[in-house]
Amino acid sequence: MSDILQKIRQAGIVGAGGAGFPTHVKLAAKAEILIVNGAECEPLLRVDQQLMANYPEELIRGVRYAMQATGAREGIIALKAKYKKAIAVLEPLLPAEMRIHILKDVYPAGDEVITIWMATGRRVPPGKLPLDVGVIVSNVQTLINVTHAVETERPVTHRALTVTGAVHNPVTVSVPIGTSYAEALSMSGGPARSGTAVVEGGPMMGHLVHDMETPVTKTTGALIVLPEDNIVVLRHRKNMDVVLRIAKTTCEQCCLCTELCPRHLIGHELPPHLIVRSLNYNHVGSPSTLLSALTCSECAICEAWACPVDISPMRINIALKVQMREQGLHYEGELHPLDPMAEYRLVPSLRLIERLGIGSYNVPAPFVEAAATPAQVRIPLKQHIGAPSLALVSQGDQVSCGQPIGEIPEGAMGARIHASIDGRVTQVTDEFVTISRS
Repeated sequence: MSDILQKIRQAGIVGAGGAGFPTHVKLAAKAEILIVNGAECEPLLRVDQQLMANYPEELIRGVRYAMQATGAREGIIALKAKYKKAIAVLEPLLPAEMRIHILKDVYPAGDEVITIWMATGRRVPPGKLPLDVGVIVSNVQTLINVTHAVETERPVTHRALTVTGAVHNPVTVSVPIGTSYAEALSMSGGPARSGTAVVEGGPMMGHLVHDMETPVTKTTGALIVLPEDNIVVLRHRKNMDVVLRIAKTTCEQCCLCTELCPRHLIGHELPPHLIVRSLNYNHVGSPSTLLSALTCSECAICEAWACPVDISPMRINIALKVQMREQGLHYEGELHPLDPMAEYRLVPSLRLIERLGIGSYNVPAPFVEAAATPAQVRIPLKQHIGAPSLALVSQGDQVSCGQPIGEIPEGAMGARIHASIDGRVTQVTDEFVTISRS
């Protein structure tokens, strides 16, 4: 393993913008192009755009290290034109092998597959990976972490996230990993009204929070406070029985969910309306059509934007994916021609924001340098794709910030875990290490 990859592994870096794929594994592959995903796909999120503006040198150096590890000949920083401050500070720093690509302000620009198509013209076939078209995509915060790991061996102990919505002071903050959602939310002054719910992640692809003691992890991008009657909250609270009943009784087969599906637009088979039709007729349909549910990106365009009768093809796809994966099934399909209207059928961000009823929350969330100082953190041993880390500490141990407390199991894919504060270990389980300040 190269020195760069070894330092990344030791620092416990994972993809900060998605599912948390271990970065030392991703960058061990060879690729022609490295794309920095700076689109900030979801409405209301304000992390990556501010990190690019505040730490441009660290980002550029992180791109260079990643290109060196992968052998990429070109680095592309993909971001939106409205991130003017980031563009202004990055452009003078770009070496010859790097360029900026301006993305349209549409959703889901920022989805890995859509970003690759927009920035390079290459289309990832269904069921395949970006690497299959010679591309690796990495998040802004991930690459800044790479710079810290390579240059100073600094591990991942903190996470920048946006706290916004119906709060007193929308803000983007850096908090120690393991900080509770409740404490992170308090940095915004808390909810500005009664009768609210909290969404972790974005309003389209995020998840409703049921326990505010849930800890911030390496992949937590935002906490969004919304009124209980907001359409985003109501959509999340709709249970699967209701989803299925609506699908079986109201689908008009208008095909809008398919015509506006980003994956379908770029040539994937995925036809949500046919999957719903198959559900209505006891799964009578082409096996290939049903298996194509495995390629759903769960962007929620079909349910939050396209469907005129409140059906959720995405939720149906998710349920099918669980069943199919339990059966060990895989999708193999051809890449069809690009829809000639693909570029124009992606959803303008401002129109989506209005549709979701969150226009009043589309405000700045300034980055605050001062990190949170929680009295206690509860650090998950699994914050990544792969095997959970194995605890290296015991109850009663004194630890310092940055000290390894979880190691990758022998022969497994995973990521190291580090203490995010100085203190004493007060609890160790198979899932968490709890540290209290001494």
